Amino acid sequence: MNNLPKIGITQGDINGVGLEVILKALNNTHILDICTPIIYGSPKVTGYYKKILSQDKPLITIVHSAQEAQHHRISIVNCCNDDIKVELGQPTQEAGIAAWQALNIATQELQNNYIDAIVTAPINKNSIQSNEFNFPGHTEYFGNIDNNTPLMMLHSENIRIALVTNHIPICKVAQTITPQLILEKLTILNLSLQRDFNIIRPRIAVLALNPHAGDNSLIGTEEQDIIIPAIKAAIEQGICCTGPHPADGFFGANSYSKYDAVLAMYHDQGLTPFKTIAMERGVNFTAGLNIIRTSPAHGTAYNIAGQGIANETSMREAIYCAIDTIKNRKQYYQMRENPLPIIKHEDKRNNEQIHLNKTE
Repeated sequence: MNNLPKIGITQGDINGVGLEVILKALNNTHILDICTPIIYGSPKVTGYYKKILSQDKPLITIVHSAQEAQHHRISIVNCCNDDIKVELGQPTQEAGIAAWQALNIATQELQNNYIDAIVTAPINKNSIQSNEFNFPGHTEYFGNIDNNTPLMMLHSENIRIALVTNHIPICKVAQTITPQLILEKLTILNLSLQRDFNIIRPRIAVLALNPHAGDNSLIGTEEQDIIIPAIKAAIEQGICCTGPHPADGFFGANSYSKYDAVLAMYHDQGLTPFKTIAMERGVNFTAGLNIIRTSPAHGTAYNIAGQGIANETSMREAIYCAIDTIKNRKQYYQMRENPLPIIKHEDKRNNEQIHLNKTE
């Protein structure tokens, strides 16, 4: 029980479905058997959403820090002013400030090792912008905090899709991708599949940028000039990857099921098929970082906020994914402690010759 991981959960945008799906996901006693959840946000707003949902449970204890959180209880760290106002379905500056306050305190506690992983509820990427938060989204924010290159990966039980480029305009994709960038993302993806998902020898499919993979440069040269050189370089480094695959036929023929992950060139190329296939159970996982961060694969869903109909499955899966990643990383590093030395062929032959000389 003392080894239960502490999972921090940020409230996200208080005018969206974040707190609703958090409360629904945590209203399951099984959760408390496998982790200790700590919500970062407003106890007042959380109570407001409990009334909307007509939920007496889960019982939530207010604490000053995750250090005070007790196992088999749900805790909440108050991050906001008590005068905060909810305006259902509306993007407001006040909601953006509240989302940042929760994220900021949770991040500090993550960096101080008070929590083992962080699960972020959806934010409004516009209203949260400020001098403190000047990023396109959570992925870039945590990459900056961790001082590492983040890789946005959408994960479900039957499909994983990672992105070379994240939140940039389509018109800038072709000029952004380079052989070096694709190789970097393939390297991060390969390590994450091994370390975070316990896949020993990952198989990765790389998508093309242009229709029909460029048709031998008839519809574009990025495949020949950029993507294929990156794939060849990755293979030389021992990464098992193939491509470039035309995106339409790849998903239409169910080819993704033959791979452990898919690397897409841009946001909608990867997220559109993913959300079509695994919207409700999908998890947004930030690979490439020392910290562990997950989130549900949906947004604020303003159109259904406060109606009590938001599906909590993706949030629950995000919590499960964070717990699994903690365990997988621990196992990954334990397996690599004190490895046996690698004996080169020449050294082995010399040792055998020395042994023969001694026996003579």
